[in-house]
Amino acid sequence: MNKRSVQKRPAKASRNQVARKAAARRISGKSAAAKTVHAVKPVQPPKPIQNSIQNSIHVSTVPAAKPIAMPGPALRTHKFRVGETVLYTSSPITRPGASGTYKVVKLLPSDGDDYQYRIKNSGEAFERVAKESQLETEH
Repeated sequence: MNKRSVQKRPAKASRNQVARKAAARRISGKSAAAKTVHAVKPVQPPKPIQNSIQNSIHVSTVPAAKPIAMPGPALRTHKFRVGETVLYTSSPITRPGASGTYKVVKLLPSDGDDYQYRIKNSGEAFERVAKESQLETEH
């Protein structure tokens, strides 16, 4: 390779030259930020379809429909709160000796028709899950 076969790169523009070119572009309006904005036409809603049934009904003869208040299911909430002491009665099939006083540790979502609770007895090292129907308030 000799010196003549190597192509030289053009010299970098100095900061002064770059600043002058940018100023010239701003003045002439050819900068990348200057873009033409096209006007957008608003979208027209579709025209209603008219048929012979609609044409035969007079608007003045049709009474306005009144909203009907439908009684919905009342929103239930948990009966017991976290930290509350409750009486737990287990069924004789699951664990007959588990009945006693427990403290509500956590509220759980409903399992069909009953809310569930995480409860703990101070004499046990673990927590239980009990349905609301198995719990009563301690008197």
